[in-house]
Amino acid sequence: MIQALAAPGTNAGFIEMRALLERHGFPLKTAADRVAAKRYLLNNMARMHKEFLQAKEQVKINRFQMFQERGISLDSNLWPDYDVDLQLRRMAAQGMLKPGSVRKVAIVGPGLDFVNKQEGVDFYPPQSVQPFALLDALLRLGLANANADAGAGAIEIHTLDISSLVNAHLAAARKSAAAGRPYTVQLPWFAGGRWSGEFRARFVDYWKALGSRIGEPVAPITVPEALSGIDTRAVRVRPAMVGRVNPVDMNIVYQVLPEAPGGRFDLIVGTNIFLYYGAFEQSLARSNIAAMLNAGGYLLSNDKLAEGAASGLELVMTTDIPMTEAPVMTDSIFCYQHRH
Repeated sequence: MIQALAAPGTNAGFIEMRALLERHGFPLKTAADRVAAKRYLLNNMARMHKEFLQAKEQVKINRFQMFQERGISLDSNLWPDYDVDLQLRRMAAQGMLKPGSVRKVAIVGPGLDFVNKQEGVDFYPPQSVQPFALLDALLRLGLANANADAGAGAIEIHTLDISSLVNAHLAAARKSAAAGRPYTVQLPWFAGGRWSGEFRARFVDYWKALGSRIGEPVAPITVPEALSGIDTRAVRVRPAMVGRVNPVDMNIVYQVLPEAPGGRFDLIVGTNIFLYYGAFEQSLARSNIAAMLNAGGYLLSNDKLAEGAASGLELVMTTDIPMTEAPVMTDSIFCYQHRH
C-alpha cells in the first residue's frame, strides 16, 4: 500500500490518501518517510480495531448510538438507499405521500465512498451516491415532479454535511454539470453474500432500476480479478439532474438552515449518521430537523433517535427489512413525522 501511495498515478483514492498522509507529516519521499508512514497506518489500524471492540460492547446497550465515541465515517453502501426506497413505496401505498408532493428534500450526511463500507472495495473513484439514488426513487415513484429538469415545482435536494471533502466533491460535480458534463456513479454490490432469497430478488430488481429516471446505463469500471462475488453496473447521471443537488456546509447537531424562499423541507433523510452521536446530541439534531420540516413533513432514518426531547417529531412507522438467512440480519427504517 505504501508503494502504491508513493506512486499514485491518476488513482483519485490514492491521491487523496497520499495528501492526507502528507498533511500529517509523512511525505513518502525517502525510505525513512515510508517506514514512518507504515508505522502511522499500523497504529491507526490498531486504533480502529479497538474502536470496533468498543462498538460491539456499546451495541449491547444501544446499537443506535454505537459509534458515539469515534469519528464520523464518510463511506457508505447501497443498503440504506434500498431501505429508503422500500419505505417511500410503503408511504405512497398508504397515502402518507401524495404524487408530486415532495418538492424540497434534505439529506443529512450523504456520504462519500472512498472505500465501499460493505466489502472494502476501492477500485472506483470517490463518489457520492445517495443524493442521486434518492432523487431517482422520488421520480420513479411519482412522488416528485416528473418534469424535474427545470421549471416551477422541480425538486430540490440539499445535502447537509460537516465534511469539507463531501461538500467540495458535490460542489465540483454541480459546477461540472453547469458546464454540461454528467456525473457517473459506480454501483458495486457483494452478490456473493449470504442474502436471503427474498432480499436478493428484491434488491437486484432495485439495483437494476437504480438511475433509470435520472440517467443512462454505461459500462462500469472493471472489477479487479482479485475480487470475487462482486457484481457492478454504472449510471451516467444527466447534468440537469446533478444540478438539482445543492451541498450545504452544516452541522445538524448545532445548526439550523435558515428558511429559504422555497420554504421548509417536505422530507429529510439521514442514514448511518445519528449512531455517531449520543442521546444529547441526537436530541439536538431531532429538534433542529423538526425546525426545518414542513408541518406534516417526514424524517427517514435507519437509526432510532433518542426519546425524551420535545421536538415535535413523532415516530409514526417502522419498516423492518430482513436481509440474510439465519443468523438473520435485519435493517430498519424509522419514519418520523413533524406533527406541529
